[in-house]
Amino acid sequence: MNVKASAPTHAPDTRGLWLGLLGVTIFAMTLPMTRIAVGTPGGPQMSGAFLALGRAAVAAVLSMAFLAATRAPWPLRRDWLPLALTSAGVVFGFPLLTSIAMRHVEAVHASVIVGVLPLATAAVGAWLHGQRSSGGFWACAAAGSALVIAFALLHNGSGDVLLAPADLLLLAAMGCAAVGYGYGGQLSQRMRADHVICWALVVAFPLTLPGAWMTWPTGGISPAAWGAFAYVAVFSMWLGFFAWYRGLALGGTVRVSQVQLVQPFLSMLFAVPLLGERIDAATIAFGVAVIATVFVGKKMPVRAGAGN
Repeated sequence: MNVKASAPTHAPDTRGLWLGLLGVTIFAMTLPMTRIAVGTPGGPQMSGAFLALGRAAVAAVLSMAFLAATRAPWPLRRDWLPLALTSAGVVFGFPLLTSIAMRHVEAVHASVIVGVLPLATAAVGAWLHGQRSSGGFWACAAAGSALVIAFALLHNGSGDVLLAPADLLLLAAMGCAAVGYGYGGQLSQRMRADHVICWALVVAFPLTLPGAWMTWPTGGISPAAWGAFAYVAVFSMWLGFFAWYRGLALGGTVRVSQVQLVQPFLSMLFAVPLLGERIDAATIAFGVAVIATVFVGKKMPVRAGAGN
């Protein structure tokens, strides 16, 4: 009797982790697709500004239709500021910074920088939600982050890799994403998760639409680049957040954020067929080690704060 009564308490955590993994899988395609959309210094496609603003404008139009179809209520007064901060992080900051950086680095290289995101998201989530994590949990989070940073250094064979301008942009993008994920996860506790990203996109629409219009590409853009643009607009900027924010709401931002540790390696796997990039044995070894920290961290206690 007691066993049956306790089982449902673990179900939201499990669903949250699976939804988080679905969102991360969708997001893992973002860097390779962004690379295709912006091109390389020798073969440029659309600008990073257009890609970031244009994808947000397209997703905002889809969001308006979705909000109308689901008869979404207007956000409460207290929700507008968190929505604006969510929008600043995931609609403007992360897309713009990564889109600019991706013309100058390969997707495999950029993917490892994403490894700092879980720890940043966990830190923001713990602060916002008053969640208290065990030392073991933070040790796993730090170990996973340290593994991906070590991989970045070893993979590039240079100790100053993190000082490269494109890498600094990527690191700043991770900070923006962590803030957007944290506030979006907080809003998903009291709003429908799919409505959170939709409202964040609608809030930004007065800026993204004219911005996309002013940065519209004038040169010839390949069909592949437009296809990549469509992916980041519909999936990376919109549908992926349906699963991600719902996962954060169900499983807790601190715990579910650690699923992001597998995102760099999923991005690398996608970069192989999409961009012809290579993955060596060291990449596989680091990937296995990082995934191990996710599963160990999942077992560590994460408790709600007294204010929750």
